[in-house]
Amino acid sequence: MIVGIDLGTTNSLAAVWRGDAAELVPNALGQLLTPSVVGLDDQGRILVGQAAKERLHTHPHLTTSLFKRYMGSATEVRLGDRSFRPEELSALVLKSLKEDIERTYGHTVTEAVISVPAYFSDGQRKATRIAGELAGLTVEKLINEPTAAALAYGLHQRDKETSFLVFDLGGGTFDVSIIELFDGVMEVRASAGDNFLGGEDFDTLLLEHFVDSQRNAQDFPPTSSVLQALRREAERVRKALGQDDSADFALRVDGQQWVKTITQAELAKLYTPLLERLRAPIERALRDARIRVGDLDEILLVGGTTRMPLVRKLAAGLFGRFPSISLDPDQVVAHGAAIQAALKARSAALEEVVLTDVCPYTLGIETSTQYGSHIESGHYLPLIERNSSVPVSRVKSVVTLHDDQTHVLLKIYQGESRLVRDNIELGQLEISVPKRKAGEVSLDVRFTYDNNGLLEAQVKIPLTGEQHSLVIENNPGVLSPQQIQERLQALALLKIHPRDQQVNTVLTARLERLYQESLGEVREQLGHWAAQFQQVLDTQDERRIREARTELTRQLEQLDNGFWR
Repeated sequence: MIVGIDLGTTNSLAAVWRGDAAELVPNALGQLLTPSVVGLDDQGRILVGQAAKERLHTHPHLTTSLFKRYMGSATEVRLGDRSFRPEELSALVLKSLKEDIERTYGHTVTEAVISVPAYFSDGQRKATRIAGELAGLTVEKLINEPTAAALAYGLHQRDKETSFLVFDLGGGTFDVSIIELFDGVMEVRASAGDNFLGGEDFDTLLLEHFVDSQRNAQDFPPTSSVLQALRREAERVRKALGQDDSADFALRVDGQQWVKTITQAELAKLYTPLLERLRAPIERALRDARIRVGDLDEILLVGGTTRMPLVRKLAAGLFGRFPSISLDPDQVVAHGAAIQAALKARSAALEEVVLTDVCPYTLGIETSTQYGSHIESGHYLPLIERNSSVPVSRVKSVVTLHDDQTHVLLKIYQGESRLVRDNIELGQLEISVPKRKAGEVSLDVRFTYDNNGLLEAQVKIPLTGEQHSLVIENNPGVLSPQQIQERLQALALLKIHPRDQQVNTVLTARLERLYQESLGEVREQLGHWAAQFQQVLDTQDERRIREARTELTRQLEQLDNGFWR
């Protein structure tokens, strides 16, 4: 059974192809979205999803989020007395989704198609593959998120000839792709993006604005001690201003409270720098695709952050029309990943769909240039230009620079800058060459970029016939095969919080968070409810627990809606 997984910065979800349609898979709480949050409970067992998210504020040293942003790096996150790499944390999310699918359908899941931001680097893609491996999944394919969204959208349009732009603004990344659909062929013409622009950046800007406004406030706590509470409140205010003209940003700590009213106009001014950053990738994609805005038939909004009125207003202004919102922006990528999984499994219902994608960034090598007797190194020689259709293979020849040179160090880069110092180094290959005069030994350098966004470099020396190759596997920060095995063993020993207890754990964690955030009578009431619920849990009577949970959930909903304030 091949499944589709949208592994997101803030939320993740899974889908499977059943019959002739994609179905989203609910988690243990009956919800489709699983927060990409991992933590430890009080017994040191792993928590994933909503239960971990509720504890971000109350147990920040035992909980973490936003780790997708560090995929492909050597960053480690400490939870309690253990350290985790981003791949391991992502693997725990994937494992949780895998278990949800297996429980829902009663089939063992071994293969998956996982979505990644179009602008993910080679190292980030490999880290995602490793996360799948650590979760016990064979990653059949990595699919670019906007391409997945287009696949879900295009499935309903496959009899038409159309071109559309996918505007994908998620929790942590921004991608834009331009896609053409004709005769059942879906061709990605161009992709561009920003790996560090998403809903979280809007929230960070808002919380920094609030903290700045409280600079002279008495006894205001250090930001680091209340960061998760501020982040949660920033997200709430951002969403509230989607409907209301103003909203109160409030921080409550130890019986004290600090409040600032944020208006729509204030928010628009605050977010202007981030909104402006959305323009450049759009303009680049249009330029690379050689298409004018007026030639696009549809603008497709993807990602939860596109629900923001300011983003929709910007999109409407940029494209001169209202974007399509026919598909749920949170779910469309998972749908597309499931369709891609079905294409891999050759589902009869999808025989007519063909998908082609592009390499979203330029790949090349470092070269040196001679000016008279002076040799200047650090220049960039592109081999595969961005937005080339994949799979793609390109070759270019270079020659030695010095007399009697014995070695050539081939440095491989990704990026768009003229000088390699401004690009990302992906790997190196040291090659022995025969001693000759400068320029007499040539090297044919070939890059091959496959459908999964993985790069292989080959070097041939025509003079000797020797060949060298390097599959870019050991990116800085990417685990080696031996390290993967070690991490697999370590993860296997972890105790996972029982799935059937999650619904109670979430409620307990929510009560604890609300207690810490509240004051006076509300706090007293929450303390009373928490104690009562714990007493019911101690009885282990499922019927009583279920009844208590239903009633308590209802009371908390009333509290959230302001009936108790």
